[in-house]
Amino acid sequence: MESKKISAKRVTMCAAGVMISAVCVGAFKLAAMGVDPFQSLMSGMDAFVPIPFGTLYVIVNAVMLLFALAFDRHYIGVATFINLFLLGYVVEFSYAALQAVFPDPGMITRTLSFIFGFVFLCLGSSLYITADMGVSTYDAVALIMSGTWKLGKFKYIRIATDFVCIAIGIGLYLLSGGAVSGITAFVGLGTILTAFFMGPLIDLFNRTFAQPLLNGRK
Repeated sequence: MESKKISAKRVTMCAAGVMISAVCVGAFKLAAMGVDPFQSLMSGMDAFVPIPFGTLYVIVNAVMLLFALAFDRHYIGVATFINLFLLGYVVEFSYAALQAVFPDPGMITRTLSFIFGFVFLCLGSSLYITADMGVSTYDAVALIMSGTWKLGKFKYIRIATDFVCIAIGIGLYLLSGGAVSGITAFVGLGTILTAFFMGPLIDLFNRTFAQPLLNGRK
């Protein structure tokens, strides 16, 4: 990460990154090929824990926020709170807009929607991570493990945390009494591809696009 210095470029990269990411989650929902790994965790917890999803989401994010504050609070900033309080509304709006344009998407549309969502979600994540004005509470976990604790490269740590989320999500869903056939409602091909390749692609965008953009080389 770059040393922090608030500038118009950082603010623009931060806001653009979060908004791009939110629109891309809407594209993921349209694709219906499985949610991202963190959302698969939340789906399993929602089935297992008898409290409203909105409350549960806040609690889980609050726990991860406390984790980040305890071990490396410099990852908490403007983008963190935009993610917490605004991202959900943008996702909802973008998904509704995409549904209006594609009310009955076929496999080709869904596949293109997934590819678009996946690539630009990684690009958006790269922009706001590099802007260094805070990251989502989930992103902070892998960044602290790789950057602060030096447990390994970010792309590999992110793959590991993604698969842990998927495994816990499936486990909690099954413990709640869910049928094995119901797993595909939230874990699909898109989930697995995201778990394997999101970390490496964010890392690639960091090195080839976001960091050069921030440093004025692009």
